[in-house]
Amino acid sequence: MKRAVFFLAAVLFTAGSALSQEAPPVETAVPSEPRFPSETYDVFIPSRTGPSVVPGSEELPRSFRQLSLGMGLDELKTALAADGLFAFRGDPDVSFLPVKEENLVETAGLSFIRRAFFQLREGKVFIMAFAMDPGRIDHYSVFTSLVKRYGEPLSLNPREVVWENEKTRISLERPLTVKYIDMEVFKAIMGEAKAEESLELIRRRGFLDEL
Repeated sequence: MKRAVFFLAAVLFTAGSALSQEAPPVETAVPSEPRFPSETYDVFIPSRTGPSVVPGSEELPRSFRQLSLGMGLDELKTALAADGLFAFRGDPDVSFLPVKEENLVETAGLSFIRRAFFQLREGKVFIMAFAMDPGRIDHYSVFTSLVKRYGEPLSLNPREVVWENEKTRISLERPLTVKYIDMEVFKAIMGEAKAEESLELIRRRGFLDEL
């Protein structure tokens, strides 16, 4: 009986010793996130509780290179044809929207710009939009560049960042588009839309009264 007890104790001691020896930790390689080589970033967090401390107080521009809000269709076509950043084909890239009596110019871009869009009302450009090539430039670089030049944006959400004054609106929209808007023309269009909506409500009420 004593031999059995001694043998059992020896077995338990041996098992406990084996369990107490921990296996060496296995190192797991964690892939690092891709980064642009030799590129540094200045982190900017917009303030919503106090005055802006972000440098940059340039007036919002109404032009990009030789393209500008308010220019006529012929001027636009000439500027696009002369700019090596765009593969403008001339009249094939120009459309007319008969319902709104507006022109739309859409052209392919080269290098950093993938496509460009221009909307004209009464023969004048009031919207310019430039879709960037994400393979050549990233959203954060464009955002920080705009902040440094024009300061803290008026509004910021996951879909777009907006800088705006009485005459001009600039937005950085996802996935990667910079848009310029003539606010005077835009407000006029919105006013017309509201007036048309009100007229439609009056017509609807008149129709219901006749039932």
